[in-house]
Amino acid sequence: MPKRILFQGDSITDCGRNRENLYCVGNGYPLLIKGVLGHDCPGEYEFINKGISGNRIVDLYARIKSDFINLKPDYASIYIGVNDTWHEIGSQNGVDTEKFEKIYTMMLDEIYAACPDIKLIIIAPYVLEGPATCNTEENPDRLTRFRADVAEKAAVARKIADKYGLPCIELQKAFDSACEKAEPTYWAFDGVHPTPCGHEIIKKLWLETFESMK
Repeated sequence: MPKRILFQGDSITDCGRNRENLYCVGNGYPLLIKGVLGHDCPGEYEFINKGISGNRIVDLYARIKSDFINLKPDYASIYIGVNDTWHEIGSQNGVDTEKFEKIYTMMLDEIYAACPDIKLIIIAPYVLEGPATCNTEENPDRLTRFRADVAEKAAVARKIADKYGLPCIELQKAFDSACEKAEPTYWAFDGVHPTPCGHEIIKKLWLETFESMK
């Protein structure tokens, strides 16, 4: 019986997956990870992507039973946070940091109650300068707001990882470092969504973390 790996999150995880096919993992970092592990460890793992574009922490929590617990994964990664900021800046429908932490904690408590042996990876969100995050006449401090609030969400992800003794992949540091080599849109075409090169950053960090917890 292969061990099940679940990728959970928003559009960065979703990345065009076919939602009618349980084993379609989309075109982003889950696909890159599946390619490596599927090649190196044939038949040892199966891969499921349940990321949904636009999701905030409250949306992940709302579907925790059907899209997480019922799947009984052996391993899972959770990548959420940027939409909790973006939806607030764009339409005043985001999730403030205090609520983000509360819901995230509730979610992990329920996951561990149902799946006590699961091995989890927390992925902290990042943001770069790009068309989706840049300042506008209507919102001249848009980028500053994005950076500050996403940093708060990333800090919560680290705090929760520490609380539960979990590894945390800190993408902001990795993407900031990459931006020393090429402009931000080379790595995230709109400042939020990774390019193929950006997905490669996430893949490498994910696999390094996975290897340390096998």
